[in-house]
Amino acid sequence: MSFSKPNASQATLTKNRISPSPISGICVTCLDGCPGPCEVGRSALRGREVLYPQPFGKVISGSEKDYPVDLSHFNISGTCVGAVGIEADSDKATFPNVNISTAVGSKEKIKLKVPFFTGALGSTEIARINWEPTAIGAAICGTILVIGENVCGMDHNAEIKKGKIVKSPEMERRIKIFKDWYDGYGTVLVQLNVEDTRLGVAEYVIDKLEVDTIELKWGQGAKDIGGEVKLPSLERALELKKRGYLVMPDPEDPIVQAAFNNGDFKEFERHSRLGMVDEEGFYKAAQRLRKLGAKHVTLKTGAYRPADLARAVKFSSEAKIDLLTVDGAGGGTGMSPWRMMNEWGIPTVQIECLLYRYLNVLSKKKKFIPDCAIAGGFSLEDHIFKGLALAAPYIKAICLGRATMTAAMVGKTIGEMVKHRKLTPELEKYGYDIEQIFVGAAQLKAKYGKDYEKIPAGAIGLYNYYDRLSLGLKQLMAGNRKFSLKHISRDDLIALTPEAAAISGLPYVMDKDRDDVNKILNS
Repeated sequence: MSFSKPNASQATLTKNRISPSPISGICVTCLDGCPGPCEVGRSALRGREVLYPQPFGKVISGSEKDYPVDLSHFNISGTCVGAVGIEADSDKATFPNVNISTAVGSKEKIKLKVPFFTGALGSTEIARINWEPTAIGAAICGTILVIGENVCGMDHNAEIKKGKIVKSPEMERRIKIFKDWYDGYGTVLVQLNVEDTRLGVAEYVIDKLEVDTIELKWGQGAKDIGGEVKLPSLERALELKKRGYLVMPDPEDPIVQAAFNNGDFKEFERHSRLGMVDEEGFYKAAQRLRKLGAKHVTLKTGAYRPADLARAVKFSSEAKIDLLTVDGAGGGTGMSPWRMMNEWGIPTVQIECLLYRYLNVLSKKKKFIPDCAIAGGFSLEDHIFKGLALAAPYIKAICLGRATMTAAMVGKTIGEMVKHRKLTPELEKYGYDIEQIFVGAAQLKAKYGKDYEKIPAGAIGLYNYYDRLSLGLKQLMAGNRKFSLKHISRDDLIALTPEAAAISGLPYVMDKDRDDVNKILNS
């Protein structure tokens, strides 16, 4: 079984001429005279540009690697007996009565209407242009909205004095949009990386913009390094180098400037620095944020080696972090090198099973257990159920990064098609206006009245998607006779393969309920 395609991908717009070698990915016969549509060939022409999914800045990409074990290797184990969390009465134990609300936090809880929240939308162009529908959608759904790294540093109109941010219109815009629609559930969360910390982003958003939730970020499941963006002008490249970012190639080099002006290459790259984690430094950072006024301090860590996950678990426990989000490999991002996204890190199932083991160790020692979330390729309600169950009772929510943006972007696109009357026959079967095509629009119109007109189509799309997930999750939970999230357990899953059983510690399907079966049959 092949797990990876090393030399051709729709992500990088590359392909093989004929069948590839399974090891190298290079065509079995590499023909002299071929123009080189594969990654090796395109790299001969464009070099480092081919590291990234294309067109960079306009796509969000997820790994295409077929990992040996994924969530599909587990099934949800339903039952026809009783009910947990509600009276075992057929008139009361109905799926609409399932409670999927949740809360996270060490002391003062952040209440969520739904047990899933957005991934980080940071300084990429695709995040910027899709911010409004995502922010409004998250607010009306009552969940956490994550502002990613480098937003202040990338803001062309930002004011920076003595190396510190004093004003960022883009950050102000992002926070205001969410707060304008906030109704008491969820929160807006701002991430910090090395550059954000140096710029004083936490001080700025807490003091000036009244943000109360800050996230320390070690990384994410799609990449082992800091975020990348492309810069289309020499002016922007020089500006961001002056602000302290790593910009490649060096925009101050006269040879580079001449090559750019000649059209030899069309974009510079902006990179973030690697964070350097140490235990004492982490505790000081969390303490500093709380002294600045942050009510909630969270940690987001990527798909690093098991020892680093252990560090995240222990440090979060000692610092009483409000939410630990662990991101497994295979999810998605808008700024990761393509091969890194496929070939780096611990996949979601494995890292969640390790997380469960490590939290159990602390639990047995009676240590503080932080509320946790898991990320990495989740998109539908069965994924959400499995993610909540696989490390139950520790997982309180699921981070939906790429899927959230997909729903918002599709909604935005269809809204534009309605506006310009360019609907396809496939869409026309639903109708010709927003209320006819977007099934939840009428509910929002009734709830928000005149303000409904301010809700963009992308936000309606996100609302519909989250509503589908909510209803689907309720149905799955009712089938397991679990009527609130706190009752979901690892016993709700079965491993479909011996390998999945070995990784998770869950019973293989043929061994499930063995003791109960013997009691029933031999009683």
